[in-house]
Amino acid sequence: MEIRLLSLLEGARQATGTVVIIDVYRAFTTAAVALQRGAARILLVDTPASAFKLRREGRGDLCLGEVFGIKVPGFDFGNSPHELSQADVHGKTLIQSTSAGTKGVVAAGGAEALFAAALINAEATVRAVLSRNPALVSLVAMGTNGVQRSDEDEQCALYMRNRLRDRRPDPFAVRSLVFAAHDSAKFDDPRRPHFDPRDRDTALQMGSIPFAVRVRVEGDLLVATPETTP
Repeated sequence: MEIRLLSLLEGARQATGTVVIIDVYRAFTTAAVALQRGAARILLVDTPASAFKLRREGRGDLCLGEVFGIKVPGFDFGNSPHELSQADVHGKTLIQSTSAGTKGVVAAGGAEALFAAALINAEATVRAVLSRNPALVSLVAMGTNGVQRSDEDEQCALYMRNRLRDRRPDPFAVRSLVFAAHDSAKFDDPRRPHFDPRDRDTALQMGSIPFAVRVRVEGDLLVATPETTP
């Protein structure tokens, strides 16, 4: 099995084989939490306009996400795993648009199989990928707005590569590295109240979600659902 480490939107466009798009703060932590809360599925789009259109057409029930970290006016939820952990989304079809993660999924047109991952379900994603016995795996760290690398996504990609190689990195060490990184500090900045410290705490609960988030093409939609692998 060949494993490639890629970054940002350009990396998503280049990715082939079994592709894992990684967004720890916060898109795919939020998505995993929403699915754990009982959401039926999540439609992933790359712009708020696309999200509004799907909701208007009745193809989805609720919109969530952000632009530059801030909840989109008119969306039902922000890009907050803590907020979704308290939300009644059972049986609902959600529509998610974010500045990095969902854009990466849309850009990954060369994927044979596609997953959306974060530290919270990295282990489950590794199991799902290995169950396919792929010849090539592309791990894409989406970074900040898809244009600037971030430690949390890069560290998640490195962790997953090690686990795919059946190595045993210390998850507590990974968590410590991410917590100390520059992007983690924004959650303590009073000038940026849209970054809730509880979102960081949730994102750093490594392995707490027992399923991967599989993304499939259904007509003109990219649909995320949970996938559990023994």
